[in-house]
Amino acid sequence: MGTQELFNQIISKVVSLNGRQKKIFYFFLKALSTVCFKCRGSLNYNFAKKSIVLILAIPFTGSLFAQTNWCDPLKENYNVIQNQGWTNEIGKTYQRLPDRAEDEVRKPVWNLSQNSAGLAIHFYTNAEKIEIRYGVTGNLAMSHMPATGVSGVDLYAIDPDGIWRLATGKYTFNDTITYSYEIQAQNQFHKSGFEYRLYLPLYNSVKWMEIGVPDSAEFKFIPTLKEKPIMVYGTSIAQGGCASRPGMGWTNILSRKLDYPVINLAFSGNGPLEKELVDLIDEIDASLYIYDCLPNMGSLSSEEVVKRTIYGVSKIREKHDTPILLVDHIGYRNQEMNNASKESGDRMNSALKSAYDSLVNQGVKNIYHLRKDMIDFPEDGCVDNIHPNDLGMQAYANAYEKIIREILNMPAGDFKITKPVSQRREPHMYEWKARHENILQSIQLKHPKRVIIGNSITHYWGGTTERENGSQSWKKQMDPAGYLNLGYGWDRIENVLWRVYHGELSGYDAEEVILMIGTNNLGLNTDDEIVKGLRFLLRQIRIRQPNAKIKVMGLLPRRGYEDHVKAINKHITKMVLLHDYIYLDVGDRLLLENGKIDETLFSDGLHPNEEGYARIVDDIIIFR
Repeated sequence: MGTQELFNQIISKVVSLNGRQKKIFYFFLKALSTVCFKCRGSLNYNFAKKSIVLILAIPFTGSLFAQTNWCDPLKENYNVIQNQGWTNEIGKTYQRLPDRAEDEVRKPVWNLSQNSAGLAIHFYTNAEKIEIRYGVTGNLAMSHMPATGVSGVDLYAIDPDGIWRLATGKYTFNDTITYSYEIQAQNQFHKSGFEYRLYLPLYNSVKWMEIGVPDSAEFKFIPTLKEKPIMVYGTSIAQGGCASRPGMGWTNILSRKLDYPVINLAFSGNGPLEKELVDLIDEIDASLYIYDCLPNMGSLSSEEVVKRTIYGVSKIREKHDTPILLVDHIGYRNQEMNNASKESGDRMNSALKSAYDSLVNQGVKNIYHLRKDMIDFPEDGCVDNIHPNDLGMQAYANAYEKIIREILNMPAGDFKITKPVSQRREPHMYEWKARHENILQSIQLKHPKRVIIGNSITHYWGGTTERENGSQSWKKQMDPAGYLNLGYGWDRIENVLWRVYHGELSGYDAEEVILMIGTNNLGLNTDDEIVKGLRFLLRQIRIRQPNAKIKVMGLLPRRGYEDHVKAINKHITKMVLLHDYIYLDVGDRLLLENGKIDETLFSDGLHPNEEGYARIVDDIIIFR
């Protein structure tokens, strides 16, 4: 290689690098240039030239020289702190009560409200390395709770199938706390990475925080969820004492189990169901209010416990008919060895039961009682006489999940297809949860007369994606008939169940609901599971739309599955008619005489094209 050619390649290389990479490149180049100058005319000169050529071949844009892109959640142009009430007032902070509350609540409560218990940050990234760095204001650990629980963070990923995965990494606790995660999981659907949930410290206050990913990685904060939260008012136990890490606080476990926002307004040693807190909580429009305050009410008389409980319920009832859950004291771990401890816990539970019975007798509706015997707390579930360890936290979360699913009509079945989960299988086409948020907003603005629920076959018909296969027939016939498209590409039965539980059929009375789902479950679930999953889903649809005509469409035929689809549709027909739904099968219109699909009516053997949708739309519109 000649000198001029070598010079040109050096210039080309420099142009392709960023600032930090240029500095590293110049360092190597300067060192070898010095050698080259001193050794000119000798054999070492050729060696130096070859070394420069080798440097030019180094992938300086690789991970070895990659810069970290540090993102501050509070500097995003929209609010990203999750599980926080009063987002419009404190969305750019890590605190739990609005500033105006400082003059209303006791000082210990205000100080504890600066702890970030229950708060979380959600984001998408495909980074292979995620770093967290932040500072806190208080002591890093307590005598009965480790630094990872008091001051640490916890990172969970949600894979494309909606399954939660704990990310573990290395951490250091100094003036600046750091966590570093190496992500090497393979995503079978796309290269857009995962959704992540970062849980913040349980018993410390965050001063500042940054999340770092390589500058070559995709990264996006998820805006604060608009879904009505579950509101928890409680004590040190609900705040998170003494979980080993934030993700093991029971409110955070519950949030994962239900995939619901849970606002944690628990204050260690300072949660005795006070009027000032109840009045603040009443400002938040929740899906459920939980009072778990008895562990901090031991110094009060039974009459005062009753009085505060009745006020707590009555105040909420002035504005909300939302369910309210009252929770027993689990008792002390030494209660079988110490009569005073047992009497204290029993007295408080008896007072709570009196308040509950009084409210029920007064005709107060929609209140519930989580009794001590329903919690099934393990003997080894505490680190001391009252504060749960991770085992105890799990017991709490299990008990809460069970009763909340009953209260909010969100049952989970015994097998996978009947357990609600989200999904993110094709973010290159659309963001699944963003579509869900947009649909909820659309429903609020205009209540639909009719809805059609499905997967990509429905979504691509009239949904807003880069791919629309039947927009003409949708605009000409489905739109004028008042159908709202609730199709999501790649959805399975369990994903529709999640959407039903998260509001897509709530708050309005539709005349008609059409369900066409299940083709993406073929090959993953047995036919029997699919039919039972559909039946499970239909029950939940009926609960939310009791006055609507519910029509179930048989699975459309697809290339290579014609016989399978025909067979499973027979089972679906029997189930649908047995339970008084309406069955509709339009698949024959897409088949040839030999029983195979008519390829001219499909875009890919699965999704109908414009002509295919035109073949079936009349049957859907007319059959009412």
